[in-house]
Amino acid sequence: MTSTLNMAQIERRLAERRVRLTGGRRAVVDGLASSDGPKSAAELHRTIGGALSSLYRSLAVLESAGVIALHHSAKGFVRYELAPWIKGHHHHLLCSNCGAVDDTEMPAALEKELRGIVKRIGLRAGFKPTDHALDIEGLCTRCR
Repeated sequence: MTSTLNMAQIERRLAERRVRLTGGRRAVVDGLASSDGPKSAAELHRTIGGALSSLYRSLAVLESAGVIALHHSAKGFVRYELAPWIKGHHHHLLCSNCGAVDDTEMPAALEKELRGIVKRIGLRAGFKPTDHALDIEGLCTRCR
């Protein structure tokens, strides 16, 4: 369940875009907030129920409003999660076999080192990075 503060921020963001936080959209937000990582539409549907068509409409509206983020894997898996402004900065471990995605955070020192690497990569290309996301592909514990 998202905190009251985050839900108020989400409602405000949607209202700014003239979008209501319906029961279905709230269920999607709550379903993603209670998960341990990005979820597919099918996984969300098993969690929150309801009509699948309504779920896809809610996902589209919440994504266009910047409340949720989409993640596409190299194998074509699509997963949804709360946007970084809600969930906080983190990275992902992607299973190249089953498509599972797990959130992972780095120790502060390692995150600082990664920011430096990202900045140097950007400088070499004449690009000024403003953020980064790291997706590490491999095999999860279930698929090894």
